[in-house]
Amino acid sequence: MIKNKTKVVDDIGRLELLAEKYPTVQSASTELINLQAISSLPKGTEHFISDLHGEYETFKHIMNNASGAIREKVDLIYGNILPGEERAKLSTLIYYPREKLQEIAQEKLNTNEWYKITLNRLVEVCKLVASKYTRSKVRKALPEDFAYIIDELLHNSYHDPNKAFYYSNIILTIIKTNRADAFIVAICDTIKKLVVDHLHILGDIFDRGPRPDLILDSIMTHHSLDIQWGNHDVIWMGAACGSDACIAVVLNNSILYNNLEFLEEGYGINLRPLALFAEETYKDADIKCFMPRNTNFIYQNCTEKELINAARMHKAIAVMRFKLEGQIIKRNPLFAMDSRLLLDKINYKEKTVNINGKICNIEDIDFPTVDKNNPYKLSKEEERLIGQLRSAFLHSDKLQKHIKFLYDKGNLYRIYNKNLLLHGCVPLNPDGTMIEFKIGGKKLSGQDFLDYAESVARDAYFAEESSEEKEFGKDLLWFLWCGKNSPLFGKDKMTTFERLLIKDKEFWHEEKNAYYTLSKREKVCVSLLKAFGINKEYSHIINGHVPVRCKDGEKPVRANGRLIVIDGGFCRAYQTTTGIAGYTLIYNSFGMRLCSHEPFEGTKKAIKENTDIYSTSVVSERVKERITVGETDVGKQLLSTIKDLEVLLAAYRLGTIKETLKS
Repeated sequence: MIKNKTKVVDDIGRLELLAEKYPTVQSASTELINLQAISSLPKGTEHFISDLHGEYETFKHIMNNASGAIREKVDLIYGNILPGEERAKLSTLIYYPREKLQEIAQEKLNTNEWYKITLNRLVEVCKLVASKYTRSKVRKALPEDFAYIIDELLHNSYHDPNKAFYYSNIILTIIKTNRADAFIVAICDTIKKLVVDHLHILGDIFDRGPRPDLILDSIMTHHSLDIQWGNHDVIWMGAACGSDACIAVVLNNSILYNNLEFLEEGYGINLRPLALFAEETYKDADIKCFMPRNTNFIYQNCTEKELINAARMHKAIAVMRFKLEGQIIKRNPLFAMDSRLLLDKINYKEKTVNINGKICNIEDIDFPTVDKNNPYKLSKEEERLIGQLRSAFLHSDKLQKHIKFLYDKGNLYRIYNKNLLLHGCVPLNPDGTMIEFKIGGKKLSGQDFLDYAESVARDAYFAEESSEEKEFGKDLLWFLWCGKNSPLFGKDKMTTFERLLIKDKEFWHEEKNAYYTLSKREKVCVSLLKAFGINKEYSHIINGHVPVRCKDGEKPVRANGRLIVIDGGFCRAYQTTTGIAGYTLIYNSFGMRLCSHEPFEGTKKAIKENTDIYSTSVVSERVKERITVGETDVGKQLLSTIKDLEVLLAAYRLGTIKETLKS
């Protein structure tokens, strides 16, 4: 009590503020009891996904089935009661309630008996996923139209003879009033919301796949999430901020994968000026090096004329990209990327290029807009074109809304429940020390550099228009995309020029940062975690960015479990390399479960045939005792509030603070 008395004296000002919220002993005691109870509940489920790369259909299914967690709940309840086919139908209904109900109606299977059985089954699943939360939290997750009814059904007991008829009558009334379909949709959406408490996306929402914009539309409605920016995200952030080089890069990437539809339909970016410029400037030019990537899913439904037009556009924007990137390198010597200035190293007479002192043949020297005396200067036509494109990106309402969301919910890294979440890496020297970046007379490394880089990246969006801070912020976003040892890129160089124009694959090599080798050692991971202020034996580094080549024997869990890599090939373009279709991670009160996924065959097939993404648990790290809310970051906040309430109660009892009783 003496200790509390001292605290009361020390914290009198803060306690008076707390007393405004809890004006009586009764209200403070009630809240203290409530918070103590919450802290003893099982921790909520965290869902980790990485490197989505525009694969909206696969992403949507993984979100709907929560990486197998929903089917797991269905099997837990009905595994010994219903055959596998019935459990699959029920799971599919939860994943896609609107679409599945439409199919059932067309087949005239939606009888009153079917509704009665299905509604009761869904209530049981919802009860199970809601059981780890307080009744108050569950109520907040309920859809407004059916909140009262669902709340009643979740707390029913058919074994209570006084209530059995009451609850049965609720179900029958829902059916009789033709509200069954709407109620099913509502309760299915509630199940999906409750099964995952928090979503982590470890970067690379954009590029390669067809509809990153739909992924962003979807996650913007999610109840709780964070995002760790990937290098494919920051380049789009730079483009939306008006960086000419970033705009050229995202267009280059989109054309390379013949993925222009989402630019025009999704973001309303008018590509006609680029198409007209390319057709006029490169009509008779050699374009064989600039054909879209030759993969089956890209060439599907493309005519030869469309591919030729895409190649011309690709060449036009690639040349502009090399020029604009050269300008960034020249005005930012601190990036130390002079070795990437290659346009001025071309010998047009010999048809060669000098790359770091090595002379090699170049496949194409037909660059009509390149001034050999000033190769990094845009032509007047290119300047006009990039101005039009910049305006289109800056005035795309949907793109700007998405990028604002990435800034609001995103970071370069995040520490969450004692785990370090990264897209790329913490740049390391070969000896394991952290690489120092020289910035403004200072040397920054590790967490300090990441914090600095994030603050500058935010300047690109939030700083005053045309200010030095904004312009440097845009340049830094480009550096984070492809810069030497960038924490999001993690390599010594990006060999786009070489891959397009040089046959000799020796020049294609991109050396990975030492992090990707050294982080396989437990000692290194423990040291990195400590450097970020995390010193728990159950803490992990959770990474995306570099696909795990399962077919070559690579493992996603490394460093004796300290490092977990969850990029397994979500993007179809990578699946021949990885051998699977991605990893996701589930972290609940029982521990961690890493899931390996097979390729998704499409939403239509999933609905019609009740098929799922076949998933395998790769690792299951189980804890001896269930993890409680009190052991999480939220629990820390609860504990702090509990201590404050204990001191407030002491203040009330000592008379230092007076209760405010209602008259």
